[in-house]
Amino acid sequence: MAKSQVFTCTACGASHTKWSGRCEACGDWNTIVEEAPLSAGPKNKGIGAKRGNTVPLMDLATEEAPPPRASSKMEEFDRVLGGGLVPGSATLVGGDPGIGKSTLLLQATARFAKNGLSCVYISGEEASAQIRMRAQRLGLGDAPVRLATETNLRNILTTLDKERPDLCVIDSIQTMWSDAVEAAPGSVSQVRSAAHELVTFAKRTGTAIILVGHVTKEGQIAGPRVVEHMVDTVIYFEGERGHQFRILRAVKNRFGPADEIGVFEMTGLGLAEVTNPSALFLSDREKPAPGSVVFAGIEGTRPVLVEFQALVAPSPHSQARRSVVGWDSSRLAMILAVLESRCGIPFTGLDVYLNVAGGIRVSEPAADLAVAAALLSAREDAALPPGMVVFGEISLSGAIRACSQTENRLKEAAKLGFSEAALPAGKKLPGTSAMKTRQVSDLTTFVGELFGAG
Repeated sequence: MAKSQVFTCTACGASHTKWSGRCEACGDWNTIVEEAPLSAGPKNKGIGAKRGNTVPLMDLATEEAPPPRASSKMEEFDRVLGGGLVPGSATLVGGDPGIGKSTLLLQATARFAKNGLSCVYISGEEASAQIRMRAQRLGLGDAPVRLATETNLRNILTTLDKERPDLCVIDSIQTMWSDAVEAAPGSVSQVRSAAHELVTFAKRTGTAIILVGHVTKEGQIAGPRVVEHMVDTVIYFEGERGHQFRILRAVKNRFGPADEIGVFEMTGLGLAEVTNPSALFLSDREKPAPGSVVFAGIEGTRPVLVEFQALVAPSPHSQARRSVVGWDSSRLAMILAVLESRCGIPFTGLDVYLNVAGGIRVSEPAADLAVAAALLSAREDAALPPGMVVFGEISLSGAIRACSQTENRLKEAAKLGFSEAALPAGKKLPGTSAMKTRQVSDLTTFVGELFGAG
């Protein structure tokens, strides 16, 4: 009988029956390689030949105590995890090379170990001496963390089964290899097999597993997407290399809220927590200038104030340039189209540059009104009133739509000294008498009130 062949795309994980130069699923070239299929189960010898065990069933009204959590005493790290580390959980941490993933996890592991947890740090990329040098530099040399450098999955699982630690960090999942799969380390089959074995071990023994994952050039975690489905929590460590700020963002969490963020600052002694990120992102803000607008946003469960900066200049080329850092470029094109169609303000022949100060990335639709205000302020060379924050979603008709958690946004702005807010029109806001609110229902009215245009 001929051997069955499986061809898998290393970019997206799609399976093919034969090799081809281009993957039909993602469109990438020269990414399809032959993979040995995972071992199949025993052959069925007839329907009903062997009955399985019955599974206990429960109703939705069954009450269970919430899972216990272990705190690292790093408030920003615990916040992203949902309040602490859950025993038996599997967490996947991804980020760009050199962003500080290993530094963050070494600091967190040392904190957990100092709080009484049995912790093991296994690296497949660095030698033990390199990890010790980093720990000494960070002042963590006295932390009771046990180190190992190994890439053989069988040896790692045997060691963990003997030690039974409370926490194990695997750095990284792409360097692990299993002798049960005939493929090179880092391939789709190896990553899938290693992740499955480690997650199964975590659920069986109660050991919390943290996996470090490499990312592709698009910023997604490399390897098959099924790994993100296996684990309980998926966290991205983000940040611009030119800025000292780092954002730890949860995109999936079975034990807490998703889209929660933790803010850190890269220093010479490692990553320092930022308990008030709004004050840090606005610390270098000068007096109000044309093109500068403060946006009151919500990241996860906390309000965060960030500064949008816009620059509009005549274009020397036939096709104007649109450059965006920290925001969605397609969303910027939509705002420009609404300003031109609904308000009669053209941007033809003008280069537009938009930047979110501090290196944070904003994806909330409520930033539309702040972006529009920054663009108009830069185009008219007129600064907004001092002490004003702006937020609101813009529809294609030019209407300003309401957004969630308005009171929390205003409270955070008032705490940082802002006295005025431009926000969508809606019901009366209780408890905001300390701030002057300017409620607008459509973009044309907003433009007329701030810049005197029709």
